[in-house]
This record gives sequence, structure tokens and C-alpha cells, in this order.
Amino acid sequence: MPQTKIAGLGYYVPDNVITNNDLLKYMDTSDEWIIERTGIKERRYANRTGETTTTMGVKAATIAIERAGITAQDVDFIIFATLSPDYYFPGCGVLLQRAMHMKEIGALDVRNQCSGFVYALSIADQFIKTGMYKNILVVGSEKHSFGLDFSTRGRNISVIFGDGAGAVVLQPTSEAGQGILSTHLHSDGQSAELLAMFNPGTHGNHWHEEAVADFDEAEIGQMFMSHNMIDNAQNFPTMDGPSVFKKAVVKFPEVIKEALSANGLQSTDINLLIPHQANLRIAQFVQHQLKLSDEQVFNNIEKYGNTTAASIPIALCEAWEQGKIKKGDLVCLAAFGSGFTWGSALIRW
Repeated sequence: MPQTKIAGLGYYVPDNVITNNDLLKYMDTSDEWIIERTGIKERRYANRTGETTTTMGVKAATIAIERAGITAQDVDFIIFATLSPDYYFPGCGVLLQRAMHMKEIGALDVRNQCSGFVYALSIADQFIKTGMYKNILVVGSEKHSFGLDFSTRGRNISVIFGDGAGAVVLQPTSEAGQGILSTHLHSDGQSAELLAMFNPGTHGNHWHEEAVADFDEAEIGQMFMSHNMIDNAQNFPTMDGPSVFKKAVVKFPEVIKEALSANGLQSTDINLLIPHQANLRIAQFVQHQLKLSDEQVFNNIEKYGNTTAASIPIALCEAWEQGKIKKGDLVCLAAFGSGFTWGSALIRW
């Protein structure tokens, strides 16, 4: 059975740089406050001239395809991970297929938020190993700036996120010991509402009869009215930051150790850990837990913020471009996010 290798990488971030001080126009915050809590100094926002989740994905994919030594016509499957699609439906996968003039290949969209790229990578790995596809394009792209609450009310979330895209081309390899060694995926929906965006959604239609028994028709109607959603900020992301932090610092090292154990390895064998760029404090905590040196962990959150599904492929590509990943290196990818979902992938470069 062939292994799966990363044959090409690419990333794209908009040229519109938003510093912490730029956010002072919209909310009561400070550069010091944001850096202390997140490690973020600036982030990128998509340009207003038609830049979308798909167009950013196309730019990252174009680079990855070229570096893989193939053309868009050679791609035989697309997996597109995002929580910020251009449309509620259809997904970005088909929009990318159209924009890049690809053949009538399959396109799959993954909605696993911060863990989306790791989930997408795992799916692609199975397709490659079974021989079903030979050139799979995996994209993680996000345009968060369109849907953040730029007010003091929403600052705990809005200061964190940025826009950007990353992509990889996966191919089979017969070289022993090379490529994706294993992937590990998990979820726990018990606390799903701690990090969520409730609208647009159809959850209002699932009220139990007992829950609405004491409401009159006018009050029930209010539950579904868009202005009521807006008044209550239900159209913006919501997060219980401390609770998410507590869960993340447990599950991050746990799933990394799971990957190492499955392959008979230890944390000292890792050449580079690339965590999804959620919060620098989380990454530092995980680094301490695993006893990793600064050279063993790659972070770029200070420049781009949290780009959720795009954060790992952006960081992976940037690390590779900087020469921090060499042939034979052991690279570990790990993510934790809304759902909760989390996962890891261990790769021999």
C-alpha cells in the first residue's frame, strides 16, 4: 500500500495588514491587552475588491499545484476546509473547481473549523492509500473579517481572527517511511455551544413542545426573526475563552502523544511541531508539556492571527519556505477547535 506525501505547498494572505492599534477605532482594547492574552500583533483582512474565501484558496492552490509539478487538469479530487464559505451552499470546493477550470472531478467540503485541515488531510490520506486518487488538492481558507463583531462587546473574539489560505497537493509515494505516517481524529460535542456561531441556522425549529408551551404566537415568531438575532448578537461567533483554553491544553498534547505512540516515537523525535494557530499561550503551554525546544515548534500567529482551517497549511508552507523542514524530518500537525474537534497528523518529510 502506498504512503501519502505532500508534493507541493502554497499559501496566500491578503496584503491588508490590520494591527492591534487599528482595532482601537472600533473597540475598547489595547495592543498590550491583545498581545498578553493571545500573542497576536497583527492579522490580515481580505481586500474589499471581491476577495473571497474561494479566491484566496485559488491563489494558495495555484502555488501548491505548480510546486507539485502538475497542472490544475491533473488534480483528480478536491477537499476544501473552511468555516467561512462564500455561500451558505454550495460549498467552496465546486467554486474552486470552476475558477481553476478543472475537470469534472469530485469536490468535498469539510466543516470542522480549526481542525478542518487535519480532518481533510486524513480523508485525503485514505483516498491516496487505497489508490482511488493520485493528485488530491487540500485547501484550508478563511475570510473571518466579514462576520466579526467589531465592538467592545465582541472584542474577546474579534481580535483573534484573520484571513488567509493554505493548500497542499498530496500524491502517493513508494519510498519507505516517507509521507503521512498516521492521523488521529476526535470529537466531543458535550460542550459544543462554548465555541459556536448560532445563526444562520435552523436550530430554532427544534424547540421541544415543553420549551415553548408558555410562549404565545408572537413570542415564538420572535425566535425566528432576523432582527431579534442581530439584537442578541447571535449572528456573531461566541466563545467561552477560559473553558476552551482548559480543554485545548489537555487535548492538544494528548493527541500529539497518541500519534507518537502509534508510531513508536517520542516527543524528542519531533523536528517540528506545527499547532493550529489558536493562541500563542496555548502553543506555549503545549510546548512546555511536551518538553519541546523553541526550535521544535513553529508559530506565526503574531503576524496572521488565527486563520482556523487555514492556519496549519499557512504555517506549514511558511516553515518549509524558511528551510525549517528538511527531507527526513518528523513533522507533527495538531489542531483543536469548535465542536469540540481535535486531531493530529504525523509526517515523515
